[in-house]
Amino acid sequence: MLAPDQMHETVAVAAPSKPPQRLGGRLSRRKLLAIIGLLLLALSAVIVLVRRPYNANANSALPVAVARVDRENLKQTLSLAAEFRPYQDVSLHAKVAGYVQSISVDVGDRVKEGQVLAHLDIPELQNDLEKDTAAVQASREEVNRAQANYDQTHLASSRLEAVAQQHPKLVAQQEVDDARAKDQNATGALAAAKQHVDESTAELHKAQALLNYSDITAPFDGVVTHRYADTGALIQAGTSSSQTMPVVDIEEDSRLRLVFPVPESVVAQIKVGQKVQVSVSALHETFEAAISRFSDKVDRETRTMRTEVDVENRDGRFKPGMYADATLAVHESNNAVSVPVEAVSVGEKPSVLLVNRGGVVEARPVTLGLTTPTRFEILKGLLPGDLVVVGSRAGVRAGDKVAPKVITTESSE
Repeated sequence: MLAPDQMHETVAVAAPSKPPQRLGGRLSRRKLLAIIGLLLLALSAVIVLVRRPYNANANSALPVAVARVDRENLKQTLSLAAEFRPYQDVSLHAKVAGYVQSISVDVGDRVKEGQVLAHLDIPELQNDLEKDTAAVQASREEVNRAQANYDQTHLASSRLEAVAQQHPKLVAQQEVDDARAKDQNATGALAAAKQHVDESTAELHKAQALLNYSDITAPFDGVVTHRYADTGALIQAGTSSSQTMPVVDIEEDSRLRLVFPVPESVVAQIKVGQKVQVSVSALHETFEAAISRFSDKVDRETRTMRTEVDVENRDGRFKPGMYADATLAVHESNNAVSVPVEAVSVGEKPSVLLVNRGGVVEARPVTLGLTTPTRFEILKGLLPGDLVVVGSRAGVRAGDKVAPKVITTESSE
């Protein structure tokens, strides 16, 4: 155990060890302050480097792309799905029942108007024709007999009446009356015989007409699209049942109907003769046509109106059933003040960035009219020759000094 004086000495020796700890704390704070100072200097240098180019060009104008306001004929178009259909399409039925004796066409064959396509064997009609022919001959013989009888009785009556007039007391009045009655009967018999000839002749013509229907002919120039019967098949009369099978189907394809539905909203703008751009994607072909007719009625289910365009197809490049796109102008504005669509900031209050003659950007509200895929009609706010900013507006604000560079934009046509 140490004496008190030794303990005091020990404490005196140990006490100087605390100041080095305070010295170490001061060195750490100095390092921290030095680091902070270096960071501040580096940040200041970066700011100076970044701002130096800006300050160097502070007085130069920013180049921007602009378009010139111009007058142009604008059209608002509507593109509709359309389909080619035959100009005429018919299923040929037999007028009378019979067996197919011969059929000379098949699918894909071209036929001419009046060409015989099939012939039916109808023995019953042949028998009726022979019977009616005999009836006509018999009725004509009856007319000859009636005519001879009339001539005889009329002559006798005429002579008797002449004698009675010259010698009233020589011929009894009863004899004159009987002769006159016989003459009238002969006249009636002759008229009836002639009427019977007319009736018999009418029956003969009817049988002949029905027999002529044994030949099934083409009603127009076209192409056979379906054949339903072969030789020997029994064909029922087309008027006997709605389910009667036809002989062949024929379509006229030298001229086609391009059919498309027009929405109710533009029905009022449709007119006969109105131009239509037709695009057939399957053939990579586009051509111009005109509206030939429309139904003038809006379908209640689809709310559209059937519209047709006649298309000449003598070379057969278009086929019934092909699809096409029909594009028609529904609204037009001629000599309209217009700008590219990318120049307009649309919204509740449409506006453009206009570059005035001093090269300063102005925010200009505008009133829009007709709209096309590439152009806006400007009803109010701009004049032809004005320059408007197009493309990206990043970094361009009202009041900026700019260097406009006029670019060419796509036309609406």
